[in-house]
Parts: sequence; C-alpha cells; structure tokens
Amino acid sequence: MPRSIGYPRCYEWREQATDGGLMAYGSSVSTLSKRVAAYIDRVLKGATPAQLPLEQATIYELPINARTAKALGLTIPQSVLVRADQVIE
Repeated sequence: MPRSIGYPRCYEWREQATDGGLMAYGSSVSTLSKRVAAYIDRVLKGATPAQLPLEQATIYELPINARTAKALGLTIPQSVLVRADQVIE
C-alpha cells in the first residue's frame, strides 16, 4: 500500500486510497472476502471447484483522496467528485 505521496495512481482497493493513494476503483475487499469464505465452505462440505459457479463482482467503489490530490497540485473535476463513493479530506 502507498505510504508516501509521489505519482498520481489509481489503485484497486479502497484501503490504498485511504492510505495515501490518489484514488482507487475496484470491488470491495470485505465483500470479496465473504464470497471467498462461502466458496471455501462449499468445497469443505464436498463440492468440487468445477461445480461452483463463476462469480464476478457487481459493486465497485471509487474513493478519491482529495488530500493527496492537493499535495500533488491536482484538481479533481467536480463531475468526478460527485461520482465518488468517498472523498477523503
């Protein structure tokens, strides 16, 4: 995870933006973890992986770190900020 401000980057996980990255766009780590746990449970109960349906994330998050943008001298357009799930000040 990013620990210092450097280059503007878009990360995959919300936690990376919270930790100092400019922004992230990806699925929720907690939601994915729950789905993985459900798959493991089914395999431990006897299902074979080939029997399990392929799932794709349906919810994506867009957190933007305004503090990092300001440190980098960037202005995030209002049209992007209103679409963000979280703006980190």
